[in-house]
Amino acid sequence: MGINNPPKIYINKVNEDWIIDRVRGEWIEHQNSVSKFAFNADGVWLIAPWNVSNKKIKRFGSKKLIYSIYHIDETKFDSKEEKKFRDLDKYVDAYHVISLNTKRQIEHLTKKKIYSIPFWINDKIWFPMENKSKLREKYNIDQSDYVIGSFQRDTEGADLKSPKLSKGPDRFVKLMHEVKQKHKNLHVLLAGKRRQYIISKLKENNIKYTYYEMPAIENLNELYNCLDLYIVTSRYEGCPQSIFECALTKTPILSTNVGVAPEVLSKDSIFDMENFSSATYDIEFALKSAQKYIIPNGFNDFNNMFKEVFGKADEK
Repeated sequence: MGINNPPKIYINKVNEDWIIDRVRGEWIEHQNSVSKFAFNADGVWLIAPWNVSNKKIKRFGSKKLIYSIYHIDETKFDSKEEKKFRDLDKYVDAYHVISLNTKRQIEHLTKKKIYSIPFWINDKIWFPMENKSKLREKYNIDQSDYVIGSFQRDTEGADLKSPKLSKGPDRFVKLMHEVKQKHKNLHVLLAGKRRQYIISKLKENNIKYTYYEMPAIENLNELYNCLDLYIVTSRYEGCPQSIFECALTKTPILSTNVGVAPEVLSKDSIFDMENFSSATYDIEFALKSAQKYIIPNGFNDFNNMFKEVFGKADEK
C-alpha cells in the first residue's frame, strides 16, 4: 500500500494490558491509517475478536471486516463451536492469522481468504544486554543457577487452578523433572498472569522458582536476558510472541511445533515430548528469521492486506 490515501481502519480494543494491547498501540503509533470510530472507517480489523459479540459485528453493516484468529484449541472445538464459526463467517470478508499452523486449522471451515502474517516485533523493546551477571544480581538469581523461563498463562481463568492444557503446563512440569536430573541448580523464572497451576506443581516438587506477574516491558526484556533457556510446551498456540522476543534478545529457545515455531526456529529447536533431550537451540538462526518482522518492515504485509481487503480511501 502506498503512503498516500491509505484506507482508514477501525481497530477494536481489549484492555488486558498484554500483547494485543501492545501491538495495537504500536500500529497506532507508527501508522497514519487509524480511525477512532467504526462508522467513518473504510474497514474494521477485529484484532481482539473475543471482545466483540456476533450481535455487534452485525452492526458494522456494510463495513468490510478482517477477523483475527490466533489459534483454535481443537480439544474444545466441538459442533457448537463450529456452528458459531460458520455463523460468523457470513459477516467476515477475510481472516488474519499469525501462523501457518493456525491457517491450516481454519482453512477447511471457510472459503474466505486467510492471510497468515505474524505480528511485527519491536527491536527497541527486545534486545540482548551485556553483563548478565549484574542482571541476575538485580533479580536475586544465583550466578550458578540454570535458569529456564516461561512467560505466558498456564491456568484456566474459571477456577485459577486447573491447567490450561492448550498451553501445555503439564508438559512443562514434566520437563522440569527431567531437567532437574541434569541441573540440580534449576531455577524456573515465570511471568504473566494465571501461573497458579505451574507454581503449585513446582512447590510440590521442591523446584526453585521466581514469579513476576506482570513486569514492565523493560523488566521483561531483562528477565529474558537472565535465562539459560526458554521453553514453549504448548499443544496449540497462536504465535507465541515469546518466540520472536527470544530471537531478538538472543535467548536460547526450544519449542513444540506450534504457532510460528517452524517459521522462525531451526528444525532442530522444535521438539515433542519424546525427543526433548536431543533438541538443540540455534540463536543465530532464530535471529536471522526474525529480521523481516522487525518494525517498520513488519508492517508491510499488514498494509498489503488492508489494501487488498479495504481498498484505498479515495476509492470509496
